Amino acid sequence: MDDVEDTSTRYDSRPAGRESVRSDPTRGELRIHLGAAPGVGKTYAALCEARRRHARGTDVVVGLVETHGRARTAELLEGLEVLPRRTVVHRGTALTELDVDAVLARAPEVVVVDELAHSNAPGSVHARRYEDVEQLLAAGIDVISTVNVQHLESLHDVVERITGTRQQETVPDAVVRAAEQVELVDITPEALRRRLAHGNVYPAERIDASLAHYFRPGNLIALRELALLWVADQVDVALRRYRADEHIDEVWEARERVVVAVTGGPESLTVLRRAARIARRAGSADLLCVQVLRGDGVATRDTGRGRDLRRLAKEVGASFHTVVGDDVAAALLDFARGANATQLVLGTSRRSRLARLADPGIGSRAVAGSGSIDVHLVPHVEAPAGGGTPADGGWWPRLARLLRGRRAARGWPAAVVLPLLACGFGWSFPLVGLSTDTVAFFLATVITAIIGGLVPAIVAALFAGALLNYFFTPPLHSFTIARFEDLVAATTMLVIAVLVAAVVDRADRRAAQAAQARAEATLLTTFARVVISRSDPLPRLLERVREAFGFDSVAVLERGPKSSWTVSARMPAVLPGDDPDHGAGDDRDAGDPADADADVEIDEGSHLVGRGRTLTAAENRLFATVAGPALLALRNRRISAEAVDAARRAEASGLRTALLSAVGHDLRTPLSAIKAAVSSLRDPDLALDPADAEELLATVEESGDRLVALVDNLLDSSRLATGAVTPHRTTVGVAEIVDAAVAALPTAEVRDRVEIAPPVPGESDEVVADPGLAERIVANLVDNAVRHGGGGPVSLRTSAHADRVELRVVDRGPGMARDAELFTAFQHLGDHDSHGAPGGLGLGLHVARGFARAMGGTLDPEETPGGGLTMVLSLPRADVPPPARPVVARAGGDGAGRNSTGVMA
Repeated sequence: MDDVEDTSTRYDSRPAGRESVRSDPTRGELRIHLGAAPGVGKTYAALCEARRRHARGTDVVVGLVETHGRARTAELLEGLEVLPRRTVVHRGTALTELDVDAVLARAPEVVVVDELAHSNAPGSVHARRYEDVEQLLAAGIDVISTVNVQHLESLHDVVERITGTRQQETVPDAVVRAAEQVELVDITPEALRRRLAHGNVYPAERIDASLAHYFRPGNLIALRELALLWVADQVDVALRRYRADEHIDEVWEARERVVVAVTGGPESLTVLRRAARIARRAGSADLLCVQVLRGDGVATRDTGRGRDLRRLAKEVGASFHTVVGDDVAAALLDFARGANATQLVLGTSRRSRLARLADPGIGSRAVAGSGSIDVHLVPHVEAPAGGGTPADGGWWPRLARLLRGRRAARGWPAAVVLPLLACGFGWSFPLVGLSTDTVAFFLATVITAIIGGLVPAIVAALFAGALLNYFFTPPLHSFTIARFEDLVAATTMLVIAVLVAAVVDRADRRAAQAAQARAEATLLTTFARVVISRSDPLPRLLERVREAFGFDSVAVLERGPKSSWTVSARMPAVLPGDDPDHGAGDDRDAGDPADADADVEIDEGSHLVGRGRTLTAAENRLFATVAGPALLALRNRRISAEAVDAARRAEASGLRTALLSAVGHDLRTPLSAIKAAVSSLRDPDLALDPADAEELLATVEESGDRLVALVDNLLDSSRLATGAVTPHRTTVGVAEIVDAAVAALPTAEVRDRVEIAPPVPGESDEVVADPGLAERIVANLVDNAVRHGGGGPVSLRTSAHADRVELRVVDRGPGMARDAELFTAFQHLGDHDSHGAPGGLGLGLHVARGFARAMGGTLDPEETPGGGLTMVLSLPRADVPPPARPVVARAGGDGAGRNSTGVMA
């Protein structure tokens, strides 16, 4: 948008070495130059990029560029093909906009379209310029565009608070995030103010006001920080996705992230505050607070301060996480590597050297396995003096975890029983030599190592050596080792036990890791299949996630107005204690994602949370990968909602168009008749006898009645569409409804053509209905049959069937075609306007069917045997309880008791 100087710096949002991958190869690429404020050089940079591509032989055109009178920017247009703009006249003013049709007809490889957030002039095909760009991308044309950070939808309110200026034009963040490249055009506030003062941004009359208000140094610094952080966040998201796709576990120090381990004990608040200071000194690094629970899900220390911990974590800007792991150091390092953390902060205890020899502690083990992660050990006055590390709970829990487990439970009996069996074998066969006895004890030790692991194998080796030495090596019945070869045998037995146990343990771990990897791959494949195979995959995906991780509930939370969180989707939809009238999509405050047992960010402003259990570190890492399928499912739902909304708007637009067409067809005739009759009556030069005057007045009255009927049907159709019809149901006889409807017909001639068949003897004709609505339905059906029945009689017949009473309105007219749309609004059967399009309001049958459904009834057409049309009105019988069925229509309003005759199709 202005000339660029050597002070400008550009950043690319893609991770290094990672090219953009498009799901649709026929779709064009979008490249956006993002600036912190007007004047940083976005348009200049975009045109420089266009000239570079043009010099390489690329077919580049300029669709629309605003130079704002800047000479150096205009110079860059020389040599480039500039397409003519489209002129739109609005309120007498000629406005120029991007000519999308001209660009599509020219079909270049690349087009430059400036100011992505611009609002098009009224009357344009698209309301916003980014929608024009979307059409060009869909046609396979690459687009180079520009946008300022204040125009981003998520930041425009922040910019308003900083600058005091409200932005009228915004662009959704998703549009910018979807770009293949986002290049930040950066310049220092001092250089930008100098550029403004030199007249390179605004005309001279606007310079002083701009420098004193929007372009104040503080404003520009804040805007620059917003732009840098926004691009940094997008780069971070791209980097996380790349690491997940490539299965990279080692830490890349691309951005400082500090993980602090807390226990819930009194020292936790001190460690968390110290970690917050470390994060601030690192340049506003991300701070993650993690609490490790033992495998049984019980906190290793008193958790009474858990609420204070969460509150403090929120105050210092840290996200709170909980993971489960028997080995605290391994769980912390696993979590830190999964978060790509660069620093780990731990509380350290004050213990003696002897205690550290017995158990080096969580800090030492974390340092040993940290690799490239910096580990900070924070001493504090609350640390225990000799009980072990705060996060680990001392040496006894470690020993207890070592002695328990599935393999150890099998190994301890083997460590005792197998050496005794070997000893019994030697006693049972006294002629067997010492070498055979030694082999038997070796075998017992190896089997124990395979079954029970390291510690039971060592115990078995020591026990077997003692038995061999006591019972089978001279001097017998003594633990004295007289020969060197006996010492070698006992030592070898111990070494073999350790080696075999180590090999078995390693193989067991590898097998467990392979099984876990297969399970994770299967789970992710299942999630992907759900997303691909369903039109709205989000509920099913949440159900699968809930089952896979054992949560009580899983939900997608989205940030609403005033930074509150609302439930976008949840499984199960209704939890115990919820209002049954509300489901997963209500607008109630859902709390904070940080309060959930598991939380992962799907995209900006959306989180996937699980409640009911705490995940292990490995499960937490797997849960984070669900964000990808969840993002696709959420976007699918948003696109579906947008498609439904677009279809609804298209339908409404079609109805409005049809209504405008119908108004000229159905309303013009009675209005013309009224005007002609009134003009004749008021003409002083026209002598009318009383009979002619009476006829003209009758014409006015008849046309007025017709207009009233048309307006009534329009209002009724609108009320039906908005659910504003409430039937007042009562028990009433069909004969009463028919008599009232026939009596309301306009003339005696019409009434004489109606034949009412007597009721079937022994059958009740009482129904549950709104008398007023039912009367209007019958009157309209009869009027429709009289007008379209070919001049013949109209028969009304009543019959009962099961739990329904059916009223048939039968005529002997021409009937209807099989594909006739009798109940379509704004269309008369066989009626067309002067242009050949279906004409007339045609609302009568549409309204009649709506009234019937509102009362729990139906209205359907049938062919009359021998020719003609039969309309069947079916209503619930009063003397038969209806079967359970879903509500056909719900409405509220004032529609009962009206008795006017509608105009039918």
